[in-house]
Amino acid sequence: MTTDGKTDHHSTRGNPPGISVIRRIRGKDWSFNTYSYVVLLVTFMAYTCYHASRKPSSIVKSVLYPEPNRINTTGTGYDSPWPIGDLFVKEELVSYNDVLKRGKHSKGWEPFNDEDGTLKLGAIDVAFLACYAIAMYFAGHVADSWDLRLFLSTGMIGSGIFVGLFGVGYFCNIHVFWFYLVMQMLAGLFQSTGWPSVVAVVGNWFGKKRRGLIMGIWNAHTSVGNICGSLLAASVLEYGWGWSFIVPGGFIFLGGIMVYLFLPAYPEDVGFSSPNSSAVKPVGVPEDQAVEVVTVPNDVEAQRGDEMIVVNEQSNVKPQIASTNRKSIGIVGAWRIPGVQQFAFCLFLAKLVAYTFLYWLPFYLSQTAIGGEYMSVKSAGNLSTLFDVGGIVGGILAGYISDKLKARATTATSFMFVAIPSLILYRIYGSISKNINIFLMIIAGLCVNGPYALITTAVSADLGTHSSLRGDSRALATVTALIDGTGSLGAALGPLLTGFLSKFGWDKVFGMLIICAAGAGLCLSRLVVNELHEKFSHRTVSARDNVEALASQPLLSGQR
Repeated sequence: MTTDGKTDHHSTRGNPPGISVIRRIRGKDWSFNTYSYVVLLVTFMAYTCYHASRKPSSIVKSVLYPEPNRINTTGTGYDSPWPIGDLFVKEELVSYNDVLKRGKHSKGWEPFNDEDGTLKLGAIDVAFLACYAIAMYFAGHVADSWDLRLFLSTGMIGSGIFVGLFGVGYFCNIHVFWFYLVMQMLAGLFQSTGWPSVVAVVGNWFGKKRRGLIMGIWNAHTSVGNICGSLLAASVLEYGWGWSFIVPGGFIFLGGIMVYLFLPAYPEDVGFSSPNSSAVKPVGVPEDQAVEVVTVPNDVEAQRGDEMIVVNEQSNVKPQIASTNRKSIGIVGAWRIPGVQQFAFCLFLAKLVAYTFLYWLPFYLSQTAIGGEYMSVKSAGNLSTLFDVGGIVGGILAGYISDKLKARATTATSFMFVAIPSLILYRIYGSISKNINIFLMIIAGLCVNGPYALITTAVSADLGTHSSLRGDSRALATVTALIDGTGSLGAALGPLLTGFLSKFGWDKVFGMLIICAAGAGLCLSRLVVNELHEKFSHRTVSARDNVEALASQPLLSGQR
């Protein structure tokens, strides 16, 4: 506190050092809106780095375990590129003799090049995701108890180290399966810090009214990260598959430093009130003035129009400032919040479908004849990014629709049921030609990633600020971790089952995905019924009130 009773803004706890430097250079503070944009940008870039660092294993699968059974059915060495050029598709048709001539890199990498290669590749995927999922249950609670900025930056730096060490195995000529397994497990452990932290930070800065659309757009970082990771890993693959891990690992390492320097995890950290509390803006106080914050618990519907700064000159109430004066909710308490369990089980199946594509789509494309021809590993990796292009559109669309309908469960369920025919069509008709494959891949990405994005962003943030918490606990990261941790168990199971089922044909894999998509929609059936009942009952009450109001008007006129 200063001598005049106002908060010394520059001494606010949790203040990022990079922002402090910018303040000194500018000589004044940013507005609340500016900080909001900074939060969106920094968290977007942070989780883009997370997902980019997860893609290399899917890109190098066909290098670690090549299948010398791709025969050129057209008799030509190269196919004409896709209409926009050879960025996504430049076919390299491979015969068995070609594989033998290319030396050890095309013969695979021990220990993944034997007859159990796909099972071992599936094992390292499940090792990463199992550690990620289990650690997620604890990461959310720790994040709510600890400083979110430090927690997130530590996780990113640790992730970068172990992702890079996996690639070091190539340069050190390591052929021990347990080395790669342990590196993936440790990487998964550190990666669990990401999602609950970034969702909690964004939820701290934005109210519920526009949360679906804002987080739908913001959640494009998942697909952008997949795209960047695929293109980055594929671009350096020719120099050795180890670079496909080291380069993305370096990016997430640098991203962790960026988060530490520039991310304000809470509005209170920089002198503003929380959007999930009601506050009063005194007359004459400008928006960018840093003053003491008084946080008053309120329902989650409190919006940014009510989220202004409070001067505490005439109040003896002790304010809650920054991330160090908050109480976190327990895991059991978060699990009991209405809706958490249903959305968690739905995400278990939805994420199983999404992560099967994340880890196996490039391999599927390189091992499947499209228009009677096979493509190179690099082209398959580049082409698989179009699934995530559809995912970007799906996430934004699902968020916008759920905001308009005010029905998160109904929106998510609708997308999951529409995903079923999209998967069937992709499997049956995707091999006819490249253009048909691309179109159906984008549609499948839209349908699969739409509900996945909605549940892991807006739904998690809604439940983490549920009215039953009465504003007295920090639950955003805990709830997000519970939901996404349960989903990540499904994400671990999907690639593992795919590694096993793919040996019996890809029809078995797609059958599994279709069953899981249907199950995901059914998990929310009770919530959908409640949402529809509430909407129709509300309309009935409103219509009855209007009729009664109209009927009473003549009587009131007569009394006058």
